[in-house]
Amino acid sequence: MKKVKLYTLSTCPWCKKAKAYFTKNNIPFEHVDYDLVSEERQEEIMDEINECGGTGEFPFAIIGKKSVCGYDPDEYDRLLGKKK
Repeated sequence: MKKVKLYTLSTCPWCKKAKAYFTKNNIPFEHVDYDLVSEERQEEIMDEINECGGTGEFPFAIIGKKSVCGYDPDEYDRLLGKKK
C-alpha cells in the first residue's frame, strides 16, 4: 500500500470528504489540518506542497510520489491502483 499524506483545512467540506474517502475505504493515511498548526509548521507544509506541484489548494493529498490538488476520488483510486 502506498503511503498517503493528506493536508486539509479543519472547516473545509471538501477536506472532510477527502478524509471520509480514505477512512471509508480503509486506507491508512496521515493528515494535518493546516489551519490548526503553527505558522512555522504552515510554512513547512506549504514548502512541501509547492515541491509536489501544488498551488495551495486544499485538500492536498500525496499518494506515494504523486500528488492530488482538491477532492478527486477517481484520481485517488487511480494512484492507489484500485479498480472500479
